[in-house]
Amino acid sequence: MVPIHLNIGAIFIGSTSIISVSVIIMGLFLKIFLTFGTTTKCTVMDLKIDEAWEEMINRLASWVDSLIVNLPNIVLALLVFTIVILLSKYFTKLTWKLLDKSSLQKSMKNLIAKLISVLVILTGLFLVLGILDLSKTLNTILAGAGVAGLAVGLALQGALANTYSGIVLSYIKHIKFGDWIESNDYEGEVIDIDLRAVTIKQSDNNLVYIPNKLVLENPIRNFSTTAQSRVILKCGVAYSSNLEFVRDLVCKTISSNFDNVENDKEVIFLYTEFGDSSINFETRFWIKSTSSLEVLKAKTIAMIAIKKAFDDNNINIPFPIRTLDFPENFKFDKPTSN
Repeated sequence: MVPIHLNIGAIFIGSTSIISVSVIIMGLFLKIFLTFGTTTKCTVMDLKIDEAWEEMINRLASWVDSLIVNLPNIVLALLVFTIVILLSKYFTKLTWKLLDKSSLQKSMKNLIAKLISVLVILTGLFLVLGILDLSKTLNTILAGAGVAGLAVGLALQGALANTYSGIVLSYIKHIKFGDWIESNDYEGEVIDIDLRAVTIKQSDNNLVYIPNKLVLENPIRNFSTTAQSRVILKCGVAYSSNLEFVRDLVCKTISSNFDNVENDKEVIFLYTEFGDSSINFETRFWIKSTSSLEVLKAKTIAMIAIKKAFDDNNINIPFPIRTLDFPENFKFDKPTSN
């Protein structure tokens, strides 16, 4: 029985030894595999980073070389562009000086000066692009401008219409700087006409900017086309008044308070209607002014003078009166106090 027991133990011990050796060998192979795989991946990643870094360095070096090579051209281009800006300002002043001797409107002179300045700057821009050897870029820009111009033109129809209207308004003589006009329900003195809007200053010193398109398309009332303005004053007197005396008194009062009205015959006096409580009249006379504000001042002076003359001669200026008729047996109820 003993030999049999010894053989089973030997077999068990041998089997255990073989399994242990196998596990050790497999662990060594796995460690070698993992070590080799990780090292390979790190090596590939390091190679890619090195290649990208080298490429970036090469490109930066090429850009620096190009900048150094073209540095004289860049300096020359900046110098030319600076000279062009100065020339544009000089030509603007020169244009103003030459146009001052002409009979063109101030707005038209301003428009011509701006156009010449823009042309000078565009010419300088073309020279700068040529110095920098960007002629191909210029051709690309011009080609793209033709396509983009159509889209911009459709998108800016209103702005282009105002620009065209501004050019027309600068050319015509019906409206100019200093004129007192009324347009689009606004009234005031024209102080500026540019490519976008007409600027007028109202009697209250507020500025109103009216788009050129609206000014050109709608009626314009220009109070400055003549050297004089007419003052129209309306009033009324009582039915008991002497109408001939009232007429002569009003005409005499106006002619004595305004130097440009030489005699009573220059004052127009008209009775207009039989009103509810007065006989109404209208008087008209001229003053040497084209300003609406001066017209209002003259009207104020005339009203004060006429009221004083009526008071001195016991002439009544009636106001509306309402008469209430009550029945004979009507009684007023006294309010009760609480």
